[in-house]
Amino acid sequence: MTRNVHETYDRIARHFSQTREYAWPEVEAFVSDAESATRALDIGCGNGRHTELLAGHADAAVGVDASRGLLDEAAARATDRGFDATLVQGDAARLPVRDDTFDLAVYVATIHHLPTRDARRASLDELARVLTDGGRALVSAWSTAHSKFDRTDGFDTTVDWTLPGGDTVPRFYHIYAPDEFRADIDASALSLVDFELSSGNCYATVTKG
Repeated sequence: MTRNVHETYDRIARHFSQTREYAWPEVEAFVSDAESATRALDIGCGNGRHTELLAGHADAAVGVDASRGLLDEAAARATDRGFDATLVQGDAARLPVRDDTFDLAVYVATIHHLPTRDARRASLDELARVLTDGGRALVSAWSTAHSKFDRTDGFDTTVDWTLPGGDTVPRFYHIYAPDEFRADIDASALSLVDFELSSGNCYATVTKG
């Protein structure tokens, strides 16, 4: 079971980016409902599709990702589309940014790639650390509520990515049970504002606890 997430996404970065053109509706709704921000953060920014959304809603936007290949794709997107963002390589469980910096953040489709529960909980504490008082964030994870799965308990698995030509690259996932996801939020330094299930994903709107 592969746990070197940055190596996995470095390998598939270009093809992955080609399939990730648009922001998720749930993220668009969260950002559009938020007040204009001074600084916004996209944790696990991938090819920058949500960083672009944040850049249009904040004075400054920062995207963090473990994969250098995906950051290169995000930089190319920013150049092609004319939006400004600072792109930084880093681990969600050890964010390379200062305390109390961001009043808006998204942490979407990333926490489920962290290989241990300790790392996933540490990443939630890191999100709390970098949020300002009054700042809001949206956290999402793939869940057992998705029709793809027939289990109700959280579990570790791999999901293959198929490259052009047929090569497959296994990607580590922790598939969250909804109650487990909420429990990890509750155990962190975040406060839960709202929770919903949508398209097989858990979504939590949170603030600094």
